[in-house]
Amino acid sequence: MRTPPITPPVLFAHRGAMARERENTLPAFELALRLGATGLESDAWVTADGVVVLDHDGVVGPRFRRRPLSSLRRSELPAHMPSLADLYAACGTDFELSLDVKDPAAFEPVVAAVRAGGVPERTWLCHPSLDVVTRWRALASDVRLVDSTRVSRLQDGVRGRARTLAARGIDAVNLHWLDWTPIYVDLFHEAGVHAFGWDAQSSAAIDRLLATGVDAVYGNHVDRLVAGIARHYPASE
Repeated sequence: MRTPPITPPVLFAHRGAMARERENTLPAFELALRLGATGLESDAWVTADGVVVLDHDGVVGPRFRRRPLSSLRRSELPAHMPSLADLYAACGTDFELSLDVKDPAAFEPVVAAVRAGGVPERTWLCHPSLDVVTRWRALASDVRLVDSTRVSRLQDGVRGRARTLAARGIDAVNLHWLDWTPIYVDLFHEAGVHAFGWDAQSSAAIDRLLATGVDAVYGNHVDRLVAGIARHYPASE
């Protein structure tokens, strides 16, 4: 079943407004929304005491002595590192939320935290393994799932991957902005899968990506993302 495009596309602020504030902090997330982002992006990890926290690498400490967040209690983490509950308390829930869940074991605690304080149907959980997101679908039907990959990795081709994602109930595919073409976007839409594009940093990259008809754009510079939407979707201002 063909999926209608998300219009205007979601603007995901990568790690918040990281071009202006420390990445993955509440000030970065709050600023991103004030600047006009309609989505926030981060990475979710689970501490030893079961708290979902937001951080890119999932480790803390100096080089050669780094420790995974999964081995530490929430109280042992740096003060700037927010929990998912902190994000909801500071920013509310009126935005799309994209979370990379790099540790598959963190999926169920993340989903529980989303259900407790967020909006599952506006939460997009991403992983680079198709097998992993397929297993996740069997565990949770209310959150959105995203296959993060590259065209060069698609052994079944673009059309084949689109059909596979649709058959497995995966909601979206996230490709690098250089991978996208209008034809590829249409193939995924035809199969019922949303098309997301990441790493669009320059105005030229944002314009090129938006011109393909994607449903979401990820970038570090929220002001550039907002300006791109104004150029391509003037009625949405």
